[in-house]
Amino acid sequence: MNDNKTITIPITGMTCAVCAQSVGKAIKKHAFVNWAEVNFASEKAVVTVNSTQSGTTACINSIVHSIKEEGYGVMTSKTELKIADMSCAACVSAVERAINSVSGVVSASVNLTTEMAVVEYISTITNVGEIVRAVTVSGYKGQPSEEIVRDTERMEREKHYASLKTALWTSAVISAIVMTASMVQIPVLSNPYVLFALTAPVQFISGMRFYRAALTALRHFSANMNTLIAVGTSAAFFYSAFAVFFPGTIHRHGMEPHLYFDTSAVIITLILFGRLLELRAKGHTSEAIKKLIDMQAKTASVIRDNVETAIPIDDVVQGDIVIVRPGERIPVDGTIIDGASAVDESTITGEGLPVDKTKGDHLYGGTLNMFGAFKMTASRIGKDSMLGSIIRLIEEAQAAKAPIQRLADKVASVFVPVVILIALITFALWFFLGAEPSFNRAMMNFIAVLIIACPCALGLATPTAVMVGTGKGAERGILIKGPEALERAHKIQVVAMDKTGTLTQGKPFLTGVELQHGNLSEKEALRTAASAEKYSEHPIAKAIVERAMTEGIQLFDLDSFVSITGGGVKGTYKGSDILIGSARFLADEGIELIESISGSAKTTVCLAIDKDLKAVFSISDTIKKTSTDAVTRLKALGIETIMLTGDNSAAAEAIAHEAGISKVYAGLLPNEKLEIIRSIKKDKKVVAMVGDGINDAPALAEADVGIALGTGMDIAIESADIILIKGDLMAVADAISLSRLTIRTIKENLFWAFFYNIVGIPIAAGVLTLFGGPPLNPMIASFAMAFSSVSVVSNSLRLKKKRL
Repeated sequence: MNDNKTITIPITGMTCAVCAQSVGKAIKKHAFVNWAEVNFASEKAVVTVNSTQSGTTACINSIVHSIKEEGYGVMTSKTELKIADMSCAACVSAVERAINSVSGVVSASVNLTTEMAVVEYISTITNVGEIVRAVTVSGYKGQPSEEIVRDTERMEREKHYASLKTALWTSAVISAIVMTASMVQIPVLSNPYVLFALTAPVQFISGMRFYRAALTALRHFSANMNTLIAVGTSAAFFYSAFAVFFPGTIHRHGMEPHLYFDTSAVIITLILFGRLLELRAKGHTSEAIKKLIDMQAKTASVIRDNVETAIPIDDVVQGDIVIVRPGERIPVDGTIIDGASAVDESTITGEGLPVDKTKGDHLYGGTLNMFGAFKMTASRIGKDSMLGSIIRLIEEAQAAKAPIQRLADKVASVFVPVVILIALITFALWFFLGAEPSFNRAMMNFIAVLIIACPCALGLATPTAVMVGTGKGAERGILIKGPEALERAHKIQVVAMDKTGTLTQGKPFLTGVELQHGNLSEKEALRTAASAEKYSEHPIAKAIVERAMTEGIQLFDLDSFVSITGGGVKGTYKGSDILIGSARFLADEGIELIESISGSAKTTVCLAIDKDLKAVFSISDTIKKTSTDAVTRLKALGIETIMLTGDNSAAAEAIAHEAGISKVYAGLLPNEKLEIIRSIKKDKKVVAMVGDGINDAPALAEADVGIALGTGMDIAIESADIILIKGDLMAVADAISLSRLTIRTIKENLFWAFFYNIVGIPIAAGVLTLFGGPPLNPMIASFAMAFSSVSVVSNSLRLKKKRL
């Protein structure tokens, strides 16, 4: 029988799709690997292994070794465990074997003297709790030293970010000096030898990362943007260095030496700035998982041997009896065996209304117990719980996203080798067939081809348009995390929306009062109900009280008051018995109800006085004012809209009808929302997901474009690609329109970026000299590059004035 297991491995050192391909090949060479996908943007590899023969741990170790052999790293975390009951070297060996047997552990070192174990592990595969359990099973006692647990992954990110930031600032300061000294004669600084000495550190220290990445691509017979940067800046730098140290050679051709030190330095500075922004965005993505993990309860109160004990959440096992009190987070998935309460399940379902829970009802770990205390039996813990599943789904969805290949990278994969080939052919032809001095002429034309092909404008084509586009979006309350999201958004064909908090206000409102028997007026019914509910913390009760307060109704105090958990309120006032609560609660009290109550799309609260039903209050979440207009505008853009919600069908259909959405999927859990997104993608449609809650996070990560409302949960915001600060759905259409305009501008920029190169390369190769014309003067090459850059920047700035 096959023992297949899917694991997620975070990887360091990847800078482009070529790097991801290299890592993918290294992983797939193993016979036990059934499937693997590597995404350099999320810096993760998702791998399915068949560990029947060698075991999961051995498989993971082999994969990690292969990744490191390719020159990349694996992000790990470290922890120190306090180990008790060790007495000799054999004990140390036993503990180390136990820890190393845990899948995901990279290394373990146990010290008998200090009774400490230092463990390095992959946090996406295992955790401290599993490691401690392995130590316990081996016959020893392990306890994590919480104060010295350190996240190596975050430390590596921060170290890389600080290094890149230092390189950027150094490069920027030197580039400013070099550019100024190149344009204006400044004593000492404008000296060619000084310019060479200033630019060299930028080229070979700050720019060394580009050379390394270009060499990695070359190993796989490929070319990317790093290749363009390396070739372009090297051509400018080395030609300039040649002009500084061998000016006579250029003079013999009747040309004045021209220096391009400022060109190479500025290109490197701009690219470093882009890399810094990219690294910052990746850091935010990883924070989403950490925040979600932080929402899990840290401890649980369990009954063992008839004694209540508070233990770490990782020590809870299936079948434990857990006690949960009001205001506590439910630690694990399970079933109530004693007691009742109302539970806020918005972390799982996204719905704002608490759900009444009694004996036999299922509970989800990470949800919030609001009122009553109860006992529950633990059924699913850790990674098997619903919240743990959400965390895993987000990780896999983020890692499984296909990397977006930049149009510039695609062109570069052909353009760079062709340019180099043309330059080499130019050198060979002039060297073997040209007039004397053939070597000098061949060298000059070779350098001229590389200079005219220097990707100055190409390096500006995308970032300038993206900077203007994202700036324009920010002015409208649209935060776009990176160019990938901006690029994908223009292809959106389907927009899937959550209901609660996205299409609707996200909180309960009193929307109607239906009077029943007797002569009680609506105002009197509302006054009685609000007076009975005014001490309740339940959101539905608050909705009734807020409506009464809004209408200026004076409330009274009940003579007696009893709150029934999961039901409603009993009380008396001036000799009359008052009951208010759910239809089930009143029915249990022997009060006859109307049939329409149970079939309503809204939540209903019933008021009875002296066993006589007096009024039915309709509570519902109301649609936002702009939701209908937003759906209409999306349809005008040719985009299909659908609703994905955890709410019941009746409530979902009512809101969808009001908003103008024809396709509705109701009663969904987070994994079911994600599966629907996947099914849309399988139909080759580009889909965006719009949501605001934790339950939307997996779907937001899986969608081609995740759009979160800034008024929603942090987890949704961190998992999304685009954030709408104001929570206005009209901004969804604005974001798509902005993306379409930006991509069109990028394509125009790329045209201008290559136009001068395409025209100039034949001239640089010496075509004009065959007909008696002059060779290409480097000044003309410089002007062509400068003019193409000006064209690109000017075209990007036009985005500011365009209407969405």
